[in-house]
Amino acid sequence: MIIIKTPQEIEIMKESAAILSQIMKEVSAKVEVGITTNELNRLFESLVLKYKAKPNFKGYGGFPAGICTSVNEEVVHAVPSERVLRQGDIITLDGGVLWKDYHSDMAITLPVGEISLENKKLMSVTKKALKRGIKKARPGNTFGDVGNTIQRYVEGQGFNVVKELCGHGIGKALHEDPEILNYGRRKTGPTIKEGMVFCIEPMVTKGDARLKKSKDGFGYITRDNSVAAHFEHTMVATGNGAQVITI
Repeated sequence: MIIIKTPQEIEIMKESAAILSQIMKEVSAKVEVGITTNELNRLFESLVLKYKAKPNFKGYGGFPAGICTSVNEEVVHAVPSERVLRQGDIITLDGGVLWKDYHSDMAITLPVGEISLENKKLMSVTKKALKRGIKKARPGNTFGDVGNTIQRYVEGQGFNVVKELCGHGIGKALHEDPEILNYGRRKTGPTIKEGMVFCIEPMVTKGDARLKKSKDGFGYITRDNSVAAHFEHTMVATGNGAQVITI
């Protein structure tokens, strides 16, 4: 069941999203050659406590950290470790907070030092795919319209969308209905209605979009070890379209 949020609930979720956005900005600024993903996680968790919120990923399904730190071929959900970021890597930070019983969630892919032109294009295409999906996510359209728009753009740029994972509704639970695919057919799936709050999150690969579990037991990597990028925002469906609240 898709839960329509009240104006009061949406205001609280905007507060949650604002806290998360600020934290992600501060953590993103520390991404550099030589830092470990554990150090990024420790910073994220300390900032969440500073804002008197809770890291909603920690403990979720047994996940041991506050933030996912997925590097290169790691698509999502990689556990922070003593892995050192190196020149030319790209890293996805994916995190969320719980504030006044409501969740927010976002992801951003960042370069580590100077990266290849191909990886720059991968990141750019993934970010633009999210923007196109957001533009399509307006009341009256369907979530199939969103996924179709993302897929057509990504594949038209020579990349592939991950089909085994998806976006989701969000609210008092981190993952609510509906599942929001990054592919599909127009005019299929639930119709978007004002008051829905959800996350769109295209995951894009340079090669094979099929996934396998990583050694940490939580993360997913590409089967052919090709590099992937991932961007995500939490948004509210309004009469004027989708309003991104993790900005």
